[in-house]
Amino acid sequence: MIRLGQRISLGGFIAALGSRELEVLPQVRDRIVAAREIVDAAARGTAPVYGLNTGLGANLGHRIASTDIEAFQRKLVEGRAVAVGPPLAEPAGRAVLLARLIGVAQGHSGMSLAIFDHLCDAWTRGLVPVVPRYGSIGAADLTQNAVWALALLGTGQVRLDDAVLEASDALARVNLKPPPLASKDGLALINHGGLSVALAGIALAETRTALRMMRAAAVLSFQGYGANPGIFASEINNLRHAPGQTESAAWFLATLGNTKGSRIQDALSFRQLAPMFGAASDAVSRAIQIWEDELNGASDNPVVIGVNAMQSTPNFHAPALMLALEQVSLAMAMLGQGAVMRMQRLMDPDLTGLPRYLSAHGGANAGFVPMQKTAAALLADMRRHAMPASFDPAPVSEGVEDIASHTPLTALKLAEQAQPAQLLSGMEALVACQAIDLRDSVKPPLHNLIRAQVRFQDDDRALGADIDTVCIVLRAFAEQEPDGGE
Repeated sequence: MIRLGQRISLGGFIAALGSRELEVLPQVRDRIVAAREIVDAAARGTAPVYGLNTGLGANLGHRIASTDIEAFQRKLVEGRAVAVGPPLAEPAGRAVLLARLIGVAQGHSGMSLAIFDHLCDAWTRGLVPVVPRYGSIGAADLTQNAVWALALLGTGQVRLDDAVLEASDALARVNLKPPPLASKDGLALINHGGLSVALAGIALAETRTALRMMRAAAVLSFQGYGANPGIFASEINNLRHAPGQTESAAWFLATLGNTKGSRIQDALSFRQLAPMFGAASDAVSRAIQIWEDELNGASDNPVVIGVNAMQSTPNFHAPALMLALEQVSLAMAMLGQGAVMRMQRLMDPDLTGLPRYLSAHGGANAGFVPMQKTAAALLADMRRHAMPASFDPAPVSEGVEDIASHTPLTALKLAEQAQPAQLLSGMEALVACQAIDLRDSVKPPLHNLIRAQVRFQDDDRALGADIDTVCIVLRAFAEQEPDGGE
């Protein structure tokens, strides 16, 4: 269960997406009520407050009459609902809702208690706003947030119990009537980084799983290759303090157990496992830490701060999160390169002493060599998703918004990169299991789990379904690791 008012971890956030339970700690409602008193006072006053009694962006100089403020809040939302394209994957709209609830619970958004309670009710009744893919540049997520908000206010589409409904019909079906927007409510619904945080959380969870799957497959390759585990010795890896290397080496050494190897030096794709996975694990861990700070912070603009002030902020812009996600995508592409190289090394009889292409019979049998083509295609896709998304952003709003992080796009490409990464791990594990069987070495537990589902390749056969099955086994294996075990 999510408890609003407590710090939420990535694991807690992802687990909550499959639940409707929610607890609001008493101090949260106290914070919201106290902040609203400041908002209401500002709405009655004459001092300009961004988005409350002024226009947005280049319209900053336009003043809103106090009698028009509430109507203006609805106009704020409707006028910015210009997101387009196919809908984001199903968890996205619900993840934005959870991110917004966690953000509002900090007590700085100025959202009215009526709208906050409405969002809580939408959560517990299982409403999932449908959000188009394109719109945000990461300087807040205005256009997609606006479509998301309108769905919760009765305009647009909502998923409910696996069906896509008109928002008004969905709200009626769960007996939920949206309250009217009060001052600041429209801005609190759209001017925040909730979409960026939601998409990044989903991406990091999938990528963490992919990393663990790739690491598990690499262990199988190491044993199938007969590589020398001495490379993981603590006295070697403690000689420098590269991020994650010592911890990664210790993990590989413990997982390999009593595996023996005879070579003085193995191919770099085997020798560099600790530095590569250490660096990738460190990148994922750092990104998760940054993400958790974003989730549990206040990204609104303006915010209620202190006892009587509303101030503009830069907090809707998330460059640190964007850069961390980019680093992770580069690290994962590096791991993908290593996986492809290990598979090729395993098929080389001059290096392994095993049959060419790991074919049990040779001759007319292709063995696993056709798999190299698919592996190369998966690696190319991983590399494509590692290209930075934030180069040379176009200025908008008459140049007032002249920089942008493109955090949502960075998060989306990282999430999409996780799919070829996971498939590549399944391919590597399948190849490695064949090598282990041909080597007739001690069978590790993961090998046995895979062989319980996928048989040894005696003669050539179609392997696509087998790769999918191995991915399922690897995913279950990876998900057994506790959080923080990247």
